Amino acid sequence: MGLGSALGLDFERLHQSLTSRFGQAPEALFNDWRQMLGSSQGGSEQDKIRRVNDFINRRIAFDDDFSLWSQSDYWATPLETMAQGRGDCEDFSIIKYFSLLDLGVPVNKLRLVYVRATQPMAGGGTIQQAHMVLAYYARPNADPLVLDNLNKQILPASQRHDLSPVFSFNSAGLWQGTGNQSSKSNLSRWQDLLARARAEGFQ
Repeated sequence: MGLGSALGLDFERLHQSLTSRFGQAPEALFNDWRQMLGSSQGGSEQDKIRRVNDFINRRIAFDDDFSLWSQSDYWATPLETMAQGRGDCEDFSIIKYFSLLDLGVPVNKLRLVYVRATQPMAGGGTIQQAHMVLAYYARPNADPLVLDNLNKQILPASQRHDLSPVFSFNSAGLWQGTGNQSSKSNLSRWQDLLARARAEGFQ
């Protein structure tokens, strides 16, 4: 799979991939993202997750896949998300995941988690919707911290009563819920995303 702990990103190759496909327009966001990663290198893991979560939530606007890609469900690479400056919940989680890997956070501490999110309705009542967040595990059995674009505050999963985990995954495996039993991932959309990210320069 590749993408172990620190990615050691080749930013020149990433920049070339970005500009050859999308032109010069996304350069400002890309350069700010690169600068944020550089200034976060020496911090603690807690500081890294806070800085990455804050930066992505502040600089990427929410939009749906149909508006962005004319598809009902498309998982964008980090470069595609920066090129658009917009993304849905999967895109927020994916760019945070790749950013934290580059900062040296071990892959076994990070999982993308599909959840059912309970959201209030305008006319009263609630509705459940499919959603994705990024979870950070300080230790294997720790209560993970949730990096989310709906609730921008980083909270332990035990305090996110609005979220019900369905399954989670990373570059190493796939899990039911948030448990520790791994199974071989056949999540084709994730495998496709990893292949496209590698082609852009995320090795």
